[in-house]
Amino acid sequence: MINKLKKLFGIQVVDYAQLVKNGAIILDVRTTGEYNTGHIKGSINIPVDVLKNNLDKLKDKNKTVITCCASGIRSASARHILQSNGFTAVYNGGGWGSLQNKIK
Repeated sequence: MINKLKKLFGIQVVDYAQLVKNGAIILDVRTTGEYNTGHIKGSINIPVDVLKNNLDKLKDKNKTVITCCASGIRSASARHILQSNGFTAVYNGGGWGSLQNKIK
C-alpha cells in the first residue's frame, strides 16, 4: 500500500549508500567556510553561487552526482543547475549531516 502511494505521488526512495558504493560523486554546494567546518569525506565543494562557472570540474555528465548543503535548499538549486546543463543522474541529498548518516 505504501509503495503504491509513493508511486502515485511521485515519491522516490533513493538508496544513497548504494549510489556512493557505485561511484557517485557527492557535491557539497555550501560556501567554502561552511564546508571547512565539516563535510562528508571525499565530497567535492563547489558553492552553488559559482557552480555554473565550474561545471568542468565534474567532467563526466553521465556520472551520478548527489548534491548536498546545509538544509537541502541550495542542493535543490544545484540539482536543477546540473540537470539544465546536461547532467543525467543527479539526486538532491539534502543536508550534508543527514546524507552522511544515510551513506554509512
